[in-house]
Amino acid sequence: MTPQSNFTLLAPLQPGRVDAVRTLLASMNRRPGVADPANGILPFGRFARLHFARFIVLDDPTLGDIAEYGKAPPVLPVSLVFLVDCDGPADDFLADLVARAGPGLERVFSHCQGFTPGGDLLRWMKAHGRPAATAYVNWVGRTVRQIREEAVLRLALEAYLDEHAGPLADKPPRQVGDTLRAFVAAECRAGRLTLTEPAPTPLGWTLRKWAHLVGVPLALLGLLPLLLLYLPIFALQLRRREHSDPEVVPRPERAHLRHLADLEDHDISNQFSAIGSMKPGRFRRWTLIFVLWIVNYTARHVYDRGQLARVSTIHFARWVFIDDKRRLLFASNYDGSLDSYMDDFINKVAFGLNVVFSNGVGYPRTSWLISGGAKDEQKFKYFIRRHELPSEVWYNAHPGLTTLDLQRNTRIRDGLRRSAMTDDEAREWLALL
Repeated sequence: MTPQSNFTLLAPLQPGRVDAVRTLLASMNRRPGVADPANGILPFGRFARLHFARFIVLDDPTLGDIAEYGKAPPVLPVSLVFLVDCDGPADDFLADLVARAGPGLERVFSHCQGFTPGGDLLRWMKAHGRPAATAYVNWVGRTVRQIREEAVLRLALEAYLDEHAGPLADKPPRQVGDTLRAFVAAECRAGRLTLTEPAPTPLGWTLRKWAHLVGVPLALLGLLPLLLLYLPIFALQLRRREHSDPEVVPRPERAHLRHLADLEDHDISNQFSAIGSMKPGRFRRWTLIFVLWIVNYTARHVYDRGQLARVSTIHFARWVFIDDKRRLLFASNYDGSLDSYMDDFINKVAFGLNVVFSNGVGYPRTSWLISGGAKDEQKFKYFIRRHELPSEVWYNAHPGLTTLDLQRNTRIRDGLRRSAMTDDEAREWLALL
């Protein structure tokens, strides 16, 4: 199994270069915000291990919200953000990216402060990397190659069934299954189909996974006496803040909404990026650090096979602290419209939204960290849209395929290996086609 990884780069832009970098990034697209996989600057489609990538110009429209706490808004530079989700180690992917697309990357990053053309590009990119506090992968081990091969397999099987519908109509399900297995075997021998076997799981990744699986509960066990002592104090501090923290949820500006809408729904999948400032003080900062630590544990060891809690539409997601943990960047790749995406979370895991995002400035008021908040649907949607950032460039290696499609295609492939099916099992498998 090849595990997935991610990389987030954040670099301040040079003063006066925002429009220039946006123009350059727009030249990489085939429609607003959607990358041309073969563009001449960074041809994403040539990188067989790349699932998703995007460029964002991080110009935070909500920095002024901190004034609700009587604090002066910080003066921060507009920054460029580059995000990738890939198969295998991110370091290996970055090395390949620099080797094959170095000149294009230099054109983009030459707009950033401190970038020296002709220097060590890979070192510069790594120096501006920001680790994810929490990362989610819909199905750990499902590679781009597997996704593409299984999509071709499904289309081939469906075409064969359509072409031979008459002769197969009267055959029992197991016999149809045997016929399809023979067809796939012949297509593979002829080179018209390829079904690559998974690579061995890297030993280092396995050891780190097991160390994390055991280490986090042991750390929690060691901290348990302190956590129990602190719990009453935490409850008092939390409720005092929940009563006094201001909400900042005005209707987003129409121009902002129109710009976001121009970048969405070009495919069945979409991208989402948002930025927000932490509520002042150590209490909220440490609360969020602890919450994301726990969420990261569940994402690595519990929700790694098709669902995040009860939400099944997310391909990849990450939460990244920036500016000395004073702001949080969130990015995801998901299926459906943003409204359906938000409704899915509100209806199924509103408490999860609250425990994370209620630590941000302006979030709709919560009760005991988990109630309220996102349940006020209109306020929550206003909050999300105000904090959303448009993606200048977004690449999706498998357009037209939802997470459910990917899961179905894998089940179809797995069924080919099961020659000893009952008629009911074979009928259920054939229903996937």
